[in-house]
Amino acid sequence: MAGHSQFKNIMYRKGAQDAKRSKIFAKLAREITVAAKLGMPDPAMNPRLRGAIQAARAENMPKDNIERAIKKSQGGDDANFENVRYEGFGPGGVGIIVEALTDNRNRTAGEVRAAFSKNGGNLGETGSVSFMFDQVGRIEYATDVADADAVFEAAIEAGADDVTSDDDIHEIICAADALNEVSTALEAQLGEPRKAALVWKPQNVLDVDQDAASTLLKLLDALDDNDDVQQTYANFEISDSVLESLTS
Repeated sequence: MAGHSQFKNIMYRKGAQDAKRSKIFAKLAREITVAAKLGMPDPAMNPRLRGAIQAARAENMPKDNIERAIKKSQGGDDANFENVRYEGFGPGGVGIIVEALTDNRNRTAGEVRAAFSKNGGNLGETGSVSFMFDQVGRIEYATDVADADAVFEAAIEAGADDVTSDDDIHEIICAADALNEVSTALEAQLGEPRKAALVWKPQNVLDVDQDAASTLLKLLDALDDNDDVQQTYANFEISDSVLESLTS
């Protein structure tokens, strides 16, 4: 179960989240509403809703916002959101998977395509990128819940496949179809996780140079700014020296 996690580079998130707090909350609320609408409004009986609420709490989303999003799912809202996945390539040949929740496929597809084309990338066909990734369950705990050895032992007992601990988080990877079972078992020992969700984990990562990295980050920014885009995954790694040069 040893191994170095690349998720800090792979699962791109903007650093300036405070400035985008309302947009983040809106995306989290949409996922909560859709999860509750597709399943039951009780998170104990709805793993997707449970994961959505955990993600919202990890972003310090107020409890009232979470409750309103759940109630909205039962209020006869005419908007019908659906899950859509887009796949494409960014600068440096980096593979990118975009997951969206949309009530208008044509609008979202056009906006995602434009983001790629304006930032050195191109949108591909379904399956053109995802074969380079594995869909897995990812469970995240803060480092203060237990030391690395204790989390490792708990994860083994719960049936996880991989564990990585660093100064920020404990990251536990399991099979996609075992996410609910592993998460429940871990919760009994370590408490509720910060996040538990299905993610796309790349089989290999590409190192990108400074020119490609600069354009790639602009592309990922543009995708992140889209209201319909929920998550973006990419198989790249940027060295510390390149990151430092980009931010200096």
